[in-house]
Amino acid sequence: MAKTTIAIMYDFDKTLSTSDMQNFGFINKLGMTPNEFWGETSKLTEENHMDKILSYMFMMVKKSKEKNIPLTYEFLNECGKDVIFHNGVLTWFERINEYASSLGANVEHYIISSGTTEIIMGTPIAKYFKRIYGCNFLYDENGIAIWPSLSINYTQKTQYIFRIAKGALDVTDDDSVNMHMEEKAIPFENMIYIGDGLTDIPCMKIVKDAGGKSIALYPQGSEEKVKNLVKDKRINFVCAADYQKNSSLEKFVKAMIQSRCIQNGLKDIEESQLQSYLKRNLGVK
Repeated sequence: MAKTTIAIMYDFDKTLSTSDMQNFGFINKLGMTPNEFWGETSKLTEENHMDKILSYMFMMVKKSKEKNIPLTYEFLNECGKDVIFHNGVLTWFERINEYASSLGANVEHYIISSGTTEIIMGTPIAKYFKRIYGCNFLYDENGIAIWPSLSINYTQKTQYIFRIAKGALDVTDDDSVNMHMEEKAIPFENMIYIGDGLTDIPCMKIVKDAGGKSIALYPQGSEEKVKNLVKDKRINFVCAADYQKNSSLEKFVKAMIQSRCIQNGLKDIEESQLQSYLKRNLGVK
């Protein structure tokens, strides 16, 4: 029997972390408040009809220059140490991996985020992800960020679901991700997407419609933030952003993993039984 592999895909900001990742270390080191930084970013977006993600990346470069802070990979990586996570996140991955292993399954964790990869890589949870898909900077000969090398807005996030399904994980591998494949590396039914809001809708819809499961999280006491996702049937489950042991989120995810193991095990039994019947009664090998 083949081992079942489950892909759990996460947004980052406000899904795993309690706020936008830049709010913790990066903006503080600039001597600004989040309201000031994001306010200027929104103004830049509106005045120039810019993509919001490119706007914030440009503003990170601009403000770092103005403050005489070299925007290096190492500096951004260091900012990741300041990120604050929802309760239970730091122990979540090992708990889920152990549960899946007890069922003979394997879980692969992925980040699909419009946030900054270099900051995510500096967090203590980075080691748990098979791939981190986020926005990256291009660096000059002195190691200073000068331009986006990869920008992912909320609709572009969907391509990474197909990369994971097809096993075309390298972002430069356009041939494989566009190729038709009958057999997926990870079938959509074996996928779980976890996000927190409107920017996750395209990913949530694709996963849900293809047979996987989508989960919307809301901050404790703020259930209204995801009411439209529920009303519009974009998701399968909704719960508080609580990753602690025995939380609703943990129970949902464990149930999904168990269900896929049962379904995939039944499929293997069906195929084996039919082949056995054909061999016994019709001489088919």
